[in-house]
Amino acid sequence: MLTYNKLLNNLEILKMEKVRNYLPNYLEKVTSEEITFVDALFELTEKEIEFRNERASKIQISVSAFPFHKELSDFDFDYQPTVNKKQLYDLETLRFIENKENILFFGNSGVGKSHLAVALGIAAAKKRYITYFISCHNLIIQLNKAHSENRLEAKLKHYSKYRCLIIDEIGYLPIDKQGANLLFQLIARRYEKNSTIITTNQLFSKWGDVFSDLVLANAILDRLIHHSHIIKITGPSYRLKGKLDMMERDTKS
Repeated sequence: MLTYNKLLNNLEILKMEKVRNYLPNYLEKVTSEEITFVDALFELTEKEIEFRNERASKIQISVSAFPFHKELSDFDFDYQPTVNKKQLYDLETLRFIENKENILFFGNSGVGKSHLAVALGIAAAKKRYITYFISCHNLIIQLNKAHSENRLEAKLKHYSKYRCLIIDEIGYLPIDKQGANLLFQLIARRYEKNSTIITTNQLFSKWGDVFSDLVLANAILDRLIHHSHIIKITGPSYRLKGKLDMMERDTKS
């Protein structure tokens, strides 16, 4: 019993929580010859690995700055039939990250672009790819601030490291020439090195107006669209759906 207590203490020191929790049960199985000693060790270590992977995934999701937690299974593909369900679930395999490809979601406000971007981001975070979500507006603010404080190089390096960077809502607010230039520097650094997911409500032909500079807009688009999956969503707004459902309920009551 003394050795058993020492073993439990060692497992606690090694932070092998699941092995420690399941050990008594597996010792009984070994004693009753339900399972071999080697098989017991294997199953105990499998439980520990599974637990550590789940914990690491939760930590990665928590530091990715997602505005909400929504996965592909939460998306109403019937309401948005223009979205290719098979394509999205194929993207969820994360081959696009291994291939260093980008994803561009284009469509009107409220059609589910951010939902799909977050869902793929969460899938990436679960597999422990370092992932980060940020709105385009906040990203430009961060880059401008770093530029004014002579920290631009460090900030560009920071945002370049993410295996999957989600830049949400490009085009919702105008971007001045300096902001466009800073964003171009980031996109250029990530080009063919890591994957970027974009959501936008603007036609690509209008990006010159968004970025206040046609040349910079084309340079950004050139690097985003090359090696990319472009997903256009033309369905109605989910926000409108909620309003319509409420109006129908009110009408029937």
